[in-house]
Amino acid sequence: MSNEKINKVSVIISKGSLDGVYPGLIMANGARMDGIEANIFFTFFGLETILKKRMNKIKVATVGNPAMHLPSLIGILPGMSAFATAQMKKEMEKLDIPPVPEFIEMVHAAGAKLYACKATVDMFHLTKDDFTEETEDIINVAKFYEIAAGGEIIFT
Repeated sequence: MSNEKINKVSVIISKGSLDGVYPGLIMANGARMDGIEANIFFTFFGLETILKKRMNKIKVATVGNPAMHLPSLIGILPGMSAFATAQMKKEMEKLDIPPVPEFIEMVHAAGAKLYACKATVDMFHLTKDDFTEETEDIINVAKFYEIAAGGEIIFT
């Protein structure tokens, strides 16, 4: 076990569900609270987190999620995802975990840098205007590796 202190983390968020988004935001926020440089790279459906039109609509995935402990047939019932999302948000509120838009503002204000994946942005036909003002830039993988160099990379 190394006693070396981590100085930088780069978190990759690739899923667009609450259980895909929050771990990355929590990791980046925790890093900033400990004085660790934090970068967040949003790719594929993780872009939902920083899209102005979508960030308030992130839900819990009830189908194909074995941790839900629900048969897939129940998970596809109308309203099930909304119900599970409401329940999870209620529990997070009890723990003082902010909603996604507020969390994005918070980690950015703490000094975390937020980046959108250029390949995914191009694939989904998005522009810089589609993203929150906290989004630092739209970058390619090579630039991400340059930014992440010398730090830990965390996949959520």
